Amino acid sequence: MDVKRISVIGAGQMGSAIAQHAAINGFEVCLWGISQEESQNSIKRIAAMLEKSVSKGKIKEEEKNSALERLIPIYKLADCASSDLVIEAVIEDMQTKQSIFKELDAVCKPETIFATNTSSLSVTSIASATSRPDKVIGMHFFNPVHAMKLIEIINGYYTSEETCKTVNEVTKALGKIPVLLKKDTPGFIVNRILFAMFLEAISVYEEGIASKEDIDLALKYGLNHPMGPFELMDIGGLDTFPHVCDYLFEESKNPKWATPQSIKANYRAGRYGVKNGHGWYDYNQN
Repeated sequence: MDVKRISVIGAGQMGSAIAQHAAINGFEVCLWGISQEESQNSIKRIAAMLEKSVSKGKIKEEEKNSALERLIPIYKLADCASSDLVIEAVIEDMQTKQSIFKELDAVCKPETIFATNTSSLSVTSIASATSRPDKVIGMHFFNPVHAMKLIEIINGYYTSEETCKTVNEVTKALGKIPVLLKKDTPGFIVNRILFAMFLEAISVYEEGIASKEDIDLALKYGLNHPMGPFELMDIGGLDTFPHVCDYLFEESKNPKWATPQSIKANYRAGRYGVKNGHGWYDYNQN
């Protein structure tokens, strides 16, 4: 299947970044937000980001203009009807994702592929809300999308070889490196390993063994990581963190995946990380 038009569902941080990257790489992109205002504001943010890339010499003015011409804000899921591929990038909540996929299933052409950007939830369960589970697949991008080369491709139980092949080709057309999961397992590859590290770092902090600043320094300079675990959690978003932990715990019943109290405290205080200026650390929003 030749994918030319992509619809991105979700105009937040990840959805906007995926839409921007797809447009700059030559795809026609429809971007849906939960409101007309969100969709329009996302397009404005993308335009500003592309202008910044022009000023830094990363892209040419013509490339920016062409990408913006390929970006279309949409306000109804029915506007995805002619898309070849739909990439969902909304909150990590199973019911929300299933509801969106059920509605998309009713309006999109039969051959449209549905990809979910979930970071941990079961692709098979998401696909169960549709009449086309063979055309549902996981396509997990990493943040920041423009810089991170990896995309995890996750087959659900019924995902067809043709669907997987098509998404693999799209991934390469986006300039990304695909890795294929042979099993639809909670947390996939990266988050299963990454969250084990996050939770151990939080345990070291909560036990009073070291400050979060020193834990970050230890992993950056002891393991040559580009950033420490607390810095990375803030970039990923502390609002998403509990959803991932809860799902890993629910699926495994292993207490090692339980959401730490300090994460709950940040979440309840509205400290979500870089996205709103306050998380484990405070950020300058000017």
